[in-house]
Amino acid sequence: MSSIVKAVDVEVPVRTAYDQWTQFEEFPRFMDGVERVEQLDAENLRWRAQVGGKTVEWTARITEQIPDKRIAWTSTSGARNAGVVTFHRLSDERSRVALQIDYEPEGFVEKAGDLLGVMESRAEGDLGRFKDFIEKRGEETGAWRGRISPPDETPGC
Repeated sequence: MSSIVKAVDVEVPVRTAYDQWTQFEEFPRFMDGVERVEQLDAENLRWRAQVGGKTVEWTARITEQIPDKRIAWTSTSGARNAGVVTFHRLSDERSRVALQIDYEPEGFVEKAGDLLGVMESRAEGDLGRFKDFIEKRGEETGAWRGRISPPDETPGC
């Protein structure tokens, strides 16, 4: 299993950064190689992307979502991956978006790319493009303010 940890500071309030990140179907606008993200319901997403020169598809389940704080996920089919994105208020108009991804490279091309830091560079570029996207807009394209609690946590505890 490989891990990536990256962060970017954005010149928007934490709520704006978080709200934009909840718009999963907009990810192809700033994530390199992501062709489509389809939100199946509040917790499940279907992804299609180019990885290592081939098209891959997988599904992911959001395991935790706390408005303005964090979104965590794990894959449920296809490419094995899990991660969390957290949102940190730096000031009224500035926030930090921190991303951690754990993934399992599959096949020779992906494993070689992993050794060369391709996925780490991609994640860093994606965060930079997210920064450009949200700062140019100045507002989110939508928002979902619901909460998803981990399976072992009772809401309200």
